[in-house]
Amino acid sequence: MEENASQQVATKKKLSWHQIDEGIAFALGNLGHSAFYGALSTYFIVYVTSGMFSGLPTSIANKLIGLITGLVVVIRLAEVVIDPILGNVVDNTKTRWGKFKPWQVIGSIVSSVLLVIIFTGIFGLAKVNWVLFAIVFVILFVVLDIFYSLADVSYWGMVPAISEDSHARGIFTSLGSFTGSIGWNGLTMVVVPITTYFTFVATGKHTQGPQGWLAFAIIVGIVAVLSALCVAFGTTEKNNAIRQAANEKTSIKDVFVGIAKNDQILWISLAYLLYSLAYVVTNGVLFYLFKFVVGKPNEFWIAGAVATVIGFGTAPLYPILNKFIPRKVLFAVGQVCMILSYVIFITAHTNMVMLICGLILFNFTFAQLVVVLSLTDSIEYGQLKNGNRNEAVVLAVRPMLDKITGAFSNGIVGSIALVAGMTGSATAADMTAHDINTFNTLAFYLPLACSILSLLVFMFKVKITEKKHAEIVDELQAKLAEGDMSISDTPAQAASDALTTTVLAPVSGQVLALADVNNGIDQAGLPGTGFAIQPSDGRIYAPFDGTIKFTFSTKHTFGIISENGLETIIHAGIDTVNLRGEGFTTYYQDGQQVHAGDLLLTFDRDLIRQSGYNDAVITFFTQPGRLSKTTPVIAKTVQHGDQIMQVTLTQK
Repeated sequence: MEENASQQVATKKKLSWHQIDEGIAFALGNLGHSAFYGALSTYFIVYVTSGMFSGLPTSIANKLIGLITGLVVVIRLAEVVIDPILGNVVDNTKTRWGKFKPWQVIGSIVSSVLLVIIFTGIFGLAKVNWVLFAIVFVILFVVLDIFYSLADVSYWGMVPAISEDSHARGIFTSLGSFTGSIGWNGLTMVVVPITTYFTFVATGKHTQGPQGWLAFAIIVGIVAVLSALCVAFGTTEKNNAIRQAANEKTSIKDVFVGIAKNDQILWISLAYLLYSLAYVVTNGVLFYLFKFVVGKPNEFWIAGAVATVIGFGTAPLYPILNKFIPRKVLFAVGQVCMILSYVIFITAHTNMVMLICGLILFNFTFAQLVVVLSLTDSIEYGQLKNGNRNEAVVLAVRPMLDKITGAFSNGIVGSIALVAGMTGSATAADMTAHDINTFNTLAFYLPLACSILSLLVFMFKVKITEKKHAEIVDELQAKLAEGDMSISDTPAQAASDALTTTVLAPVSGQVLALADVNNGIDQAGLPGTGFAIQPSDGRIYAPFDGTIKFTFSTKHTFGIISENGLETIIHAGIDTVNLRGEGFTTYYQDGQQVHAGDLLLTFDRDLIRQSGYNDAVITFFTQPGRLSKTTPVIAKTVQHGDQIMQVTLTQK
């Protein structure tokens, strides 16, 4: 046991101090990046409706507000199509500083400067010529959005460039999400104090005037640039084989085709689209609720404080609850909480205690986490149903949906402000009962309907549960073992002679025949198409030179094809699909070319055994009809890298 324990400690890779420093620098990048996005997607519309056109006649100001709101929606929707093109620009960038960091800095500087210019009201151009103002605004906003997107694409694209260790990547991503939450929700806490203070300094009035909004934009821009510089100077882009996998691009056509061929991606996406639309619209109208309905704009910071505190709690709470509660139930709990929050917003929003309770319920949601995991599991569903994994499509779906809901939210929030008379210098005293009813109908009843529909779609149309996914994985493995499916997306080699691959032991331990292992592959009746090893440690290495074709979303199984075309599946443990990836760490990226002996995966043997599963590592070949000759497997103890058998593959 002592030997096994020491081996397990060696298996678990720890972050170095350099990686910790990089993680902090990377996380700081999203602090300013998310704050910038919040200013652009939420508070820009507030500025447009309240301060951008101050001094103009109300009729002209309202027409310009409607025009700008509509233009923003169109531009943001067009961004969905533009993003793949910008991703291609980033991928093809070659500089001494790497491909991502230059765009981080350039994108942040240019977009921040343009944000400040737009928050000046384009230097009052609307008062001189509103037609020219509209033209200049479109140009500036499009350029701003392009450079912001370049910074966005390059920021998240840096994750695989910083580290080839999936465990470290997960930590970097989590840190980025954590600081992103601070940047987004922190903005809610400071926007009113900043705009009010600087307006008072400039005019002596305690309101949110144009001067305050300009100061707000300047501060956000400075924070965004400083954050980008933290990433640029605090991280290092690795130049290794893994980076080659980034050459595969996904166009917007690929995204929609992938969704259309996988009904579970479609239903999950629809449920998330409805949830996200409700969530983003509500966040956009909360400022108007506090200012025009409750009449306490200076207490708007409470909304940000509640969202920050609840956000800090729900993210770490989810994996704990999910050990005992299925994620479908957790999604339902979150949606019911959101629905109850709308009831409070509609009926008791003037009571500050009840309003805070509503804000707590509104932010107590696991929807985003559940959707990400469900979309990930839909990869295997699509592979079983259509033969296509669509991994890149799945990675592109949620950001695409976020951009779509962000675009519609801008239009909806701007329209609500116009229809309810919450524009210009209006205050809570100016609101009539009709205005309040109009606001409630559009700001809360519409999102309430979306949240209810989201719950219904997810509960009745989404079939990818943890249990269902485990069944899909088992069925998929059986089909691969039987040769009904191929792991290669390229035609078989048309060689005239049979090709032989020398297979090395992928893990150290005791070699067993498949027939001696109680597993699903044996039940498929193919005991002669592979072998198993009862491992002595938790490291799996490449059994030959080849290419990683795919990894199951649970990380316990991956496919690799040799240079001679031998399709091979390596499965770490029996029934370990139920661990949902816990205890598994990959050291490669799908599509990467690897060499015999490269470390590919580590797994926690103690966790597997404590969970009641067998930790045997199973290796089998997915082309039984083409295997003309295999050397017999003899039970023996091997070290990883020892020759274990030779497999001859005939022409198909």
